[in-house]
Amino acid sequence: MKRISLEALLSLHAAAGAPYSAQYQTILGLLEAGEAKPVKASGLNGKKPALYREYWLADPAEDDGDRREELLYKLSPLIDVDYYLKHPAAYRRDREYVLLLSDFLLHRRELLKTQESMNERSFEIWAREKFLSREQGPAVLKRCGLNLSFLNLYPTTEPLAYYAHTRAVPQNLLILENKDPFYSMRRFLLEGGKRLFGVEVGTLIYGGGKGIWRSFEEFSLQAEPYMREAGNRILYFGDLDCEGIVIYENLARLFEGQWEIRPFAPAYEAMLSKGRAVPALPLMKEGQNRKMSGRFFSFFSEETRKEAQALLSGGRYIPQEILNSSDLKSLEGMADHAV
Repeated sequence: MKRISLEALLSLHAAAGAPYSAQYQTILGLLEAGEAKPVKASGLNGKKPALYREYWLADPAEDDGDRREELLYKLSPLIDVDYYLKHPAAYRRDREYVLLLSDFLLHRRELLKTQESMNERSFEIWAREKFLSREQGPAVLKRCGLNLSFLNLYPTTEPLAYYAHTRAVPQNLLILENKDPFYSMRRFLLEGGKRLFGVEVGTLIYGGGKGIWRSFEEFSLQAEPYMREAGNRILYFGDLDCEGIVIYENLARLFEGQWEIRPFAPAYEAMLSKGRAVPALPLMKEGQNRKMSGRFFSFFSEETRKEAQALLSGGRYIPQEILNSSDLKSLEGMADHAV
């Protein structure tokens, strides 16, 4: 028997770059097949679930002639068998999954014409919905000379969470970085409120911080038809800190040419106004991304811009939660604000 490190064993089976869950399943499969045994004296790797740092690699003990014939003559021609011909032990371990893939390609390949989600396709081929996302599916595909794009998958982002107060168009759609302002503004509108900081808003969208980048990727598919009307305006409101501004600027940049997304200026101005009465505004967290392009501040007056920039330069910030339900009511009748 040959002694081999965990890293070398994973590399031997093309799993070195796979997610840890897939690496664990690879090693588990080798242990169950009797192809490897742990060197317990080497200790564990400190991860969960744990693996040993070294293994005894069993010598090939059987004639793989029948499996070689299977690889050469019985699988779908779309499967590249070179890897498995060179690594018969790997084929013994993966054979069940390779045969299921081959059967799918031989008899149901036309299903690939219809785009499906990763979990749907995974179950369709292997009767295991997580085989591609959390198990050894990508490694098996790679050994077969295929990649995920071959399976015609579409990404499943987080669903777009929103509240439609009205579907009349054109209208203002407001993206909110945090959950509390989303609930407060929704409650305000449900209770009969008409305007948010002097602006009529028809739809509230919960952004969830940086999660809005992925959620908004599918805006054209997830959003209701009224939300995609060309005359609508999309506004953004988040924390007045470096990270919140970067979230907005990246979102606006990512969808430039498709949608113009502007800061919800009257809400930010209301934050600054209320913040002046706070003796000590909170300090920004260390390590925040400060690579702001200036796009955010271009939508404000020079006076507002200077005040906000001075706040950030001093290491302070204003969270959205400074504005609450009482403020929504008291500021409902403020002067119209161009957006």
